[in-house]
Amino acid sequence: MIAPVVLIIFALVLAFVGPRALRGSSWLERSPRVGIAAWQALSVSLLATVVLVGVSLAVPAISWATNLAEFFRACAMILRAQYSTPGGAIVSATGAAAALTVLTRAGYCITREFLGASRSSKRQSHALALVAEHHDGYNALIVEHTAAAAYCLPGRGPKIVLTTAAIEALDHQQLAAVLAHERAHLSGHHHLILAAANALQRAFPGVAAFRHARQALGSLVEMTADDTAVRENDRLTVATALVRLGERGIIPAAALGAGDVSALTRVRRLLSPERPLGIHRTVIATFATGALLALPLFLAIAPASAANTMPPCPADNTLSTM
Repeated sequence: MIAPVVLIIFALVLAFVGPRALRGSSWLERSPRVGIAAWQALSVSLLATVVLVGVSLAVPAISWATNLAEFFRACAMILRAQYSTPGGAIVSATGAAAALTVLTRAGYCITREFLGASRSSKRQSHALALVAEHHDGYNALIVEHTAAAAYCLPGRGPKIVLTTAAIEALDHQQLAAVLAHERAHLSGHHHLILAAANALQRAFPGVAAFRHARQALGSLVEMTADDTAVRENDRLTVATALVRLGERGIIPAAALGAGDVSALTRVRRLLSPERPLGIHRTVIATFATGALLALPLFLAIAPASAANTMPPCPADNTLSTM
């Protein structure tokens, strides 16, 4: 029973300490890509840990570094002992049911989220086909509207949409920055990142860690797109474009837009002196993210590895006396 206890403690640390640590880290805004990976790793690690708690309750630790015959013999004996008592059977059945429930719930919500996003994107595409005109110079669709807005619509045949008010509000350089921002969303497949985060939040609404992850990822993907736009334009130009697009917008639910609710925070970031994270801190953060993903599996199999030092089955006293 060591593995379930350790995994439960680790899950609590991930659920309560993890979000606070990430939200209090200044390096997230300095390297949004690393921040995205960190929040995704936290979410995946938390989900995997909970599933492994159930698995470890259903299947007790079994030494795995023996020959194949001894392994299966140990497996049969330990499982028989686990399920031979009412208490052991209840614990094992509860663990198996919990793991299956969590996996089923997560899989259902992820599938539903992706299918819903795909249907919404198709509806928006059909609507745009009726009211929008393609602009060859911008390689974007132009929609007549009094609100200044720019957004991209992912999916098959991804599109960038500009309103006529946005074209009037932005000069040539600002418009180029906005287009670069939207292209970064499409090339980075940011809609998939947000769809997965939405799915986990809806699957487990009582888990604050998933809610914090969705909020943070929404801002971080926008910051990542801002950084891409800054490579081709100066920071002041991108910031000014955000201000002009952030006043009000008409961005559909299935789209990603430059002027979203985090625009003010992003403007402040762009107007502040640039502080890159640096290669050393990036490497450390990358290794930490990888460790976060690997820890649940390590904690689950560590007892089995420790059991390798003991004989898989008790010695047969009858054979030993012959």
